[in-house]
Amino acid sequence: MLEPIIPLAVSAYTATSALGHGLEAHRRALEQARTGLRPNDFSLDPLQCWVGRVDDIEQAPLPTPFAAWECRNNRLAWLGLNQDGFLDAVRAARARYGATRVALLMGTSTASIGATEEAYRRLDPDGGFPDDMLRLAIHAPHSLAGFLAEALALEGPCLTVSTACSSSAKVFASAERLIRLGVVDAAVVGGVDTLCESTLFGFNALELVSREPCRPFDRARSGISIGEAAGFALLERVEAAPGAPRLLGYGEASDAHHMSTPHPEGLGAELALRDALARAGLEPSQVDYINLHGTASLKNDEVEAALIGRLFPPTTRASSTKGFTGHTLGAAGIVEGVVALLAIEHGLVPGNLGGGDPDPACGPHFAWRNESRPVGVALSNSFGFGGNNACLAFARAERIA
Repeated sequence: MLEPIIPLAVSAYTATSALGHGLEAHRRALEQARTGLRPNDFSLDPLQCWVGRVDDIEQAPLPTPFAAWECRNNRLAWLGLNQDGFLDAVRAARARYGATRVALLMGTSTASIGATEEAYRRLDPDGGFPDDMLRLAIHAPHSLAGFLAEALALEGPCLTVSTACSSSAKVFASAERLIRLGVVDAAVVGGVDTLCESTLFGFNALELVSREPCRPFDRARSGISIGEAAGFALLERVEAAPGAPRLLGYGEASDAHHMSTPHPEGLGAELALRDALARAGLEPSQVDYINLHGTASLKNDEVEAALIGRLFPPTTRASSTKGFTGHTLGAAGIVEGVVALLAIEHGLVPGNLGGGDPDPACGPHFAWRNESRPVGVALSNSFGFGGNNACLAFARAERIA
């Protein structure tokens, strides 16, 4: 039996996606049921599909002191850091605890691979990278965390988690363990993934990309829409921010059923969900809202809908928000965790945008349109390729006081 974790305060959080920059932009878009998806205009020969592209990345180069880290992914990371006072919150935590006592844990699926793609497109006559791309740090999976460690002046544990679409959910679990064991006093967690050729054409090769805006849990869904995003959260012990929402629990599982297809009974996903509830000390009936993984792929949605139906009572509300942002891959865990926190803060259950004709597997749990209701406890599901599954449990501070 799992021991309950000690709840942590989510003392600051932010997200930047196709819905806009920062929390207020996301709240407005959710309330208005407004998608951020648009026809694909990314790459030299755009794939016919829809994407969740973030505005202003191309107009926002990194500050001169960080020029060695220049690439599209790190630009988005910097853009995301500069929202909702998040930089100031991290600086305050660094001053409070010391630079070595704040961990940095980042999730990403492709890091700055887009820069490496560009370098290969521009090989010099001798077959080498062009001079302006001879920056080894940006051609590595740790590029994102390395850049952020320098930008935030943090000297504590610095880790990159790359477990496909669960990457920036699993960082919450790593942070909790580090804080509980006394290795650090706080942790900056999050994730960033940007659009690149590898993901767009790679997922298309798997026949998973829809030619139209994605329709999670719709009977006629035809695949995913890929998005990009940056999101961050600051985790501290509860006494540091007693009124902040809490990370109550997390669950992780790796069923390794198949490289790109979920287990037909959702074995790993169910283990992650049950572990999150157990660590949080929650019964399924106490969960008010679940932000579903809901990618709009055929098997994922079918398996997840069945899982929710057999674990939760009809009073629990559930929806996917990938119809708003697209599937942001390694950033999905943090972005959808932020949506769960917004649901708690504003009493808003986002509607399942794009699901106009519900799949028969969907039960009464599904919120097809926005619902205004108190949300004391919210879960966020992140189920990645290879059976890398994670679930996060958040709650209002007063819900568990």
